Amino acid sequence: MIPGHIHHLQCVLCGTTYHPAEVPYACPSCGPLGVLAVHYDYEQIAPHISRAQLAADHNHTLWRYRALLPISYSHDTPPLEIGYTPLYPVKSLRDHLAMPNLWLKDDTRNPSASLKDRASIIAVMLAEGRTVACASTGNAASSLAVQAASFGLPCYIFVPQNAPRAKIVQLLMCGATVFSVAGSYDDAFDLCIEACNAFGWYNRNTGYNPYLVEGKKTVGLEIAEQLGWQVPDAVLVPTGDGCIISGVYRGFEDLYRLGMIDRLPRLIAVQSEGSPAIVRALEGDGIVRPYPANTVADGISVGMPRNGAMAVRHIRQSGGFAITVSDAEILSAEKELAMRTGVFAEPSGAASYAGLLRLLADGRLAKNERIVLLITGSCLKSIDAVAQSSGRVIPIAKGPEGMNMVTNKIHEE
Repeated sequence: MIPGHIHHLQCVLCGTTYHPAEVPYACPSCGPLGVLAVHYDYEQIAPHISRAQLAADHNHTLWRYRALLPISYSHDTPPLEIGYTPLYPVKSLRDHLAMPNLWLKDDTRNPSASLKDRASIIAVMLAEGRTVACASTGNAASSLAVQAASFGLPCYIFVPQNAPRAKIVQLLMCGATVFSVAGSYDDAFDLCIEACNAFGWYNRNTGYNPYLVEGKKTVGLEIAEQLGWQVPDAVLVPTGDGCIISGVYRGFEDLYRLGMIDRLPRLIAVQSEGSPAIVRALEGDGIVRPYPANTVADGISVGMPRNGAMAVRHIRQSGGFAITVSDAEILSAEKELAMRTGVFAEPSGAASYAGLLRLLADGRLAKNERIVLLITGSCLKSIDAVAQSSGRVIPIAKGPEGMNMVTNKIHEE
């Protein structure tokens, strides 16, 4: 059941508005790319959320922002704790880069080790007991499988044939039925829509289900609150489909409309050179077109961003921009991030740090700016992708001979 504080849904392409009960997913006129934006009745919401109310709230999960979510108060709180992940001041990285106002938002700390839990829990609750399904390159699937298992719901997952094995194992361990599609993520996406329509499953596809952005926006709400309502100058966001960066914008926009902050941060989308559709749109006429996707950062490997139109709009509205980084830059940034902060990000998650390094080198960010890097997922599910760049194990003998070898190695350094 959709709660009454949602005023209407609006297609990002044609602008048509719908009552929330009228359309479950995308715009009927524009098809799957006609993503619907959720618009709230802020006058109705305002009495239920404020800085003071949040300061007194001891529920340190995303449900502290329930007044701004598409979930009615009649729903029970879910069994797994999601959100309110750490925002680290990362002193070693600040010192290394001479950036005293650098922050790291670590969403590897969610139950399935990725930000996608914020969206999946919304989908599972709105499913209201129905079977759930999605297409994913990995993290969204892992997240949905974890959340569905916690609710005891059947779950069907469509993955492209190149999906990381570690992520597939997590799906299977959580009891999901997994279909490996002989094709791309976009092929899996379309097949999932067809299956959901045929069997009546609830569809969690990113950029198709309008309510997933609303779950992801909680990361923006948290950043603002954790910074003491001091809005960052910029937030760097790994970007594939465009759903996460749209969510970050919506979180800050909600707070701005409620008078809880006085401005919005610049949003900077970081894409892989091997998956640049949103960057190309922003460099051109603003229309998102498909590009062949091939990158080590599987979580942002998307040929046709399903939430691209919304992402382009929100990046521009924030005064931000988008950049690409190479796979080599991503892998290098991933290792440096782990060595200097202890945060073990997957390639997609480390793209934000790779983007920061590129922007500093190009002089496009000032070192005294308040910058937040969004880390979207853990590398524990992407080990194969980074094994060759991680370094090598040093074999040694046992006993005294081994100790001599250790000593020699230490002296070499």
